Amino acid sequence: MNPECKIELFKENGDIIEKAHIIPYSDTKDNSFENLIILCPNCHTNFDKNSAFSVDDVKKWKEIRKAELESFFSKKYDSFEDLKNAVVPLLLDNKSIFENYYHEDTKDLWDIFEGKILSNNRILRNILKQNLKLIQNHSYENYSNLAIVQKFLLHIDEFEATRVNEEKIRRVLFPEEINSLFGIEPLDGHFLPSVESIESLIEVLQNNGQFETIVLGVDRPYIQIKKKDCISERIYLNDTPRLRQIYYDNNCFRKVNVRFESLNYALKVIKSRGLEFEFVDINNLKEVIVNGVKIVFVYEYCLSKVKLLQFSPEESCVILNLHNWNGESCISTEAYELAKEMKVKLLRMDEFYGFINSIK
Repeated sequence: MNPECKIELFKENGDIIEKAHIIPYSDTKDNSFENLIILCPNCHTNFDKNSAFSVDDVKKWKEIRKAELESFFSKKYDSFEDLKNAVVPLLLDNKSIFENYYHEDTKDLWDIFEGKILSNNRILRNILKQNLKLIQNHSYENYSNLAIVQKFLLHIDEFEATRVNEEKIRRVLFPEEINSLFGIEPLDGHFLPSVESIESLIEVLQNNGQFETIVLGVDRPYIQIKKKDCISERIYLNDTPRLRQIYYDNNCFRKVNVRFESLNYALKVIKSRGLEFEFVDINNLKEVIVNGVKIVFVYEYCLSKVKLLQFSPEESCVILNLHNWNGESCISTEAYELAKEMKVKLLRMDEFYGFINSIK
């Protein structure tokens, strides 16, 4: 860390780095990060035995190196994918250390490797603070990935502040949503409401040559994609932070016309009766074929005559209104009358179960 020392610390057969105590260990018994510095053997000897440098000199060196390190890890990235590539290895390293040493009865090893987490966290803090604009944000905290990142940054600060405490009481724990956001581990979260957003994402993935299939009507619906290395990967549609970020990166947020949770439930009902469905067009998840019957899903508080005309349904198809909060009034009398003329069938959700049984 001596800025004036130009000796090469890393050799082909190893390194010559030595850890030195700023304040002698014999006086403090302090092995903390704050009391350690990296020196070459000559500088170490000159500091400890020859008093060639003062404690203040050495502390200044450490501050200089800290500033250099922060500058090095303060790169601004062009895309979230580039940011992800920089962040994921550090998060995985921390995850491995935590799982291998914190949960096991290995306190001595945890005390050693916790310092590695501290080091990784400092790098993560610098990287993330320089790239907050790449993170999806929303004015409502529960809808915001930026709020998750800010909580993680607070966790990093608290983790470092309590590092030297014998009793490490921490209020801000590691937010598991971070692993979801950066694609490390899926979160079993809530469904984002818009079917139209999923359809938009499918179109983007198709244009990129990544789309393989979508699986709906199950507890954890997902989109199967092909990555650059030709490995298939699932994007779970309730992996909320990750899906929000993907929508944000690809401009896929769309107004909600049909709520996804209601659609997926109806498709689960079909499967629960031992039936299969296929999409009329993979880019339109609101129309399926079941045993030769075309079913169109809509989501209207009250399906009116005007709305039915706008849908322009084909003869013999079935239109199911997934919006059942309005009871029997979720379909107007005029709509029923027009449906007879158009030779289509209108169903409320409470009628759907019997209808599905009838076409088995």
